[in-house]
Amino acid sequence: MRRAALFVGLALASCHPTPPPDDQVPHSAFPNAERPAADIVSPRWSTEIARDKVHEADDVMTAADTRAGMTVADIGAGEGYYTLHLASRVGKKGRVVAEDIEKSYVEALALRVTRERLDNVSVQRGTPVDPSIPDHSFDRIFMVHMYHEIASPLEFLWRLRPALNKGGQVVVVDADRPTSDHGTPPPLLICEFGQLGYHLVDLKKMPSAGGYLARFTAIGDRPAPNRIKACALGR
Repeated sequence: MRRAALFVGLALASCHPTPPPDDQVPHSAFPNAERPAADIVSPRWSTEIARDKVHEADDVMTAADTRAGMTVADIGAGEGYYTLHLASRVGKKGRVVAEDIEKSYVEALALRVTRERLDNVSVQRGTPVDPSIPDHSFDRIFMVHMYHEIASPLEFLWRLRPALNKGGQVVVVDADRPTSDHGTPPPLLICEFGQLGYHLVDLKKMPSAGGYLARFTAIGDRPAPNRIKACALGR
């Protein structure tokens, strides 16, 4: 009887092989996005003085329910406007990981973090398809005015998903215009996130940040790359 049960278990296991580690899943496994990506033209969206004048960071962090003690990530951190504000908001018991793919931005931000003695911040370099941040670590992942610059959004979101804590959220701030014009239409954003099993928590206008804010949480299992479909441009 035990042999029969063992045989059935092995048979079932052979039908559902263990998926390969993420670093063994090639770029070619993911569909190409059916929309252009904007060029990276600057490490900043606007001047910090102008952004603070309209309370941009405070408005965004409050809308994202960012609290003391949280672990958060600032993806596409640039010169670190949000990194610094997030460090203050989460406090000494919180943690901020600032990530960017541009070497010069990462080096400049690391110097700034050291100069301003932000002990709860670490800076690291990711890649265009993988932010390379720790799994099961983040309560909030911020992507502010940078989503439209991701050339392979479906792969990027797939590799990003394991970084969320249970109940964690990805927070996107962008302008409602075509990706080629440094924005992302909300229906396109929702479609691309939806392909990766992210559920829209809320979507609201964010005038102080020059656009809108969308929050997503991960629901269910992460889909296999071959089950992901590209979203039509402008959908």
